[in-house]
Amino acid sequence: MTGIRIDFDVPAQMRDGTVLRADVYRPSGSGPWPVLLSRLPYGKYTPMMAMMFDPVAAARRGFMVVIQDTRGRFASEGEWEPFTYEESDGYDTVRWAAALPGSNGSVGMIGGSCFGNTQWMAALSKPPELKAIAPLITWSDPDDGLWTRGGAIELGITAPWSLMHGADTLMRRHRADLGGLMSSITGLVPDLDGLAGGGYGELPAGRFPAFARHDLPELGYERSRREPDWAASCRVAGRHDEVDLPTFQVGGWYDIFSQGTLDNFTAMRRAGRSATLIMGPWTHTNWQHVVGDVNFGFGANSDFMGMRGRLHDLQFDWFRRTIGDGEALEPDTGKVLLFVMGINQWREETERPLSRAVDTDFHLRVDGRLTPEPPSTTEQPEEFTYDPMDPVPTTGGALLISDEFRPGPLDQTAVEAREDVLVFTTEPLAEDTEVTGRVRAVLFAATDRPSTDWVARLCDVDEHGVSRNVTDGVVRVRAATPGEAAEHVVDLWSTSFVFRAGHRIRVQVTSSNFPRRDRDLNTGEPGDSATTAQVARQHIFHDSTRPSRIVLPVVPAR
Repeated sequence: MTGIRIDFDVPAQMRDGTVLRADVYRPSGSGPWPVLLSRLPYGKYTPMMAMMFDPVAAARRGFMVVIQDTRGRFASEGEWEPFTYEESDGYDTVRWAAALPGSNGSVGMIGGSCFGNTQWMAALSKPPELKAIAPLITWSDPDDGLWTRGGAIELGITAPWSLMHGADTLMRRHRADLGGLMSSITGLVPDLDGLAGGGYGELPAGRFPAFARHDLPELGYERSRREPDWAASCRVAGRHDEVDLPTFQVGGWYDIFSQGTLDNFTAMRRAGRSATLIMGPWTHTNWQHVVGDVNFGFGANSDFMGMRGRLHDLQFDWFRRTIGDGEALEPDTGKVLLFVMGINQWREETERPLSRAVDTDFHLRVDGRLTPEPPSTTEQPEEFTYDPMDPVPTTGGALLISDEFRPGPLDQTAVEAREDVLVFTTEPLAEDTEVTGRVRAVLFAATDRPSTDWVARLCDVDEHGVSRNVTDGVVRVRAATPGEAAEHVVDLWSTSFVFRAGHRIRVQVTSSNFPRRDRDLNTGEPGDSATTAQVARQHIFHDSTRPSRIVLPVVPAR
């Protein structure tokens, strides 16, 4: 193959007359070729595009590639409304791409994050030419990682995402008014740059002032509360039975949508579809082998994959089988490839979740102990004060927020030194303990306010005493009865981690993780109007009738 031809901004007319534009990459020769399509709102030349999908490499492998700006973004016409048109535009675009000169009539879709969701929406619209999708690092239920989690707003991603997209919106709005453009952009940039310096703290969080100042479409949380029916425009959860296609799904244990990737895979398998899953130790934007404070070994790198080759090539090989001959994939069960942190090894499985994992309780105990044994006698509850105006700062985790906050496993020393963070730790482990699956904390807790948050975090404490986060979760409690203990389950999502012999397992319990998530102000007022805060006195119980604990899916040694 000696060359690639690229046609820029090729127009495609949608059913309502709106014209969307795409770059089309064709291999040398006359074809026909299978088509790989990606639809994204970030611009066809964004560095994120190259990280998730290299169109030149795909064309060299014999695919015709179509990269399209979604409606209202960059070269495409229309008004920018996040998610609203992706199902109908996805259908129209797949049919258009399949009919392009040189196409063999079969289309696969590829891309991650927001343009992983455009794949799911197109698949749900059922264009007959769409034969396979490969969504990376994307959500299943937007209220479990995109807009909210456990009832708390995912403010960390909502604010920068909405303001960043606002730049193109303002340029379109003021394209004929240079003075207005300069004024609007110079007003937007300080709000975007100033999030970590205090902008995240603006109230009310549920009707974020910066969006109103610039009259910008936001990520969708606020609209989804006003228009619950509209929220279905990007929800995959509950609709997997409608997608009769093979899927190739990729996620990262420290990605903000890690559980969404797992949930999509599990639901597709449950629906009897061919589904492949790869989960690395990665974040949303870092698929290398050094993540946060940890070097997981060069084999963790997505360009190496433990001597399996480049992730991109694994995807291209899969697409060659699914759309290369223009026919549907022969039935198979797909594959599961998990990176097991701690021992830093890739492992092939035939299922996920693992049926051999056993839910095992580790109980919160007096004096900061964490033990397999439940309390047999009355133990006094732990207490701390939660002040929303002095929240626990976000330190690592499955993040996608302002760049000042690093994702991944980070040293928790500063967090655990705070008086509003309770810490419970096991004795040094006598043997390696693998935890692979979904983690949850069961907290018997009381607050003296009408609402509050409960946050739990699982950590690994190494032989030097350094504690690093593994996974975490939150649950927001509304209409609490002040002073009354109640059982609350905190979903910490999933992981695959081996706590090595000599290490210790640790659990943090607190009431905030800011600015990743908005602060509950402890007043019970609606988030779209609450602007005043109250200090809360919190109690965590761990006695024989109220056994607070963390439940770990422990995988027995083979």
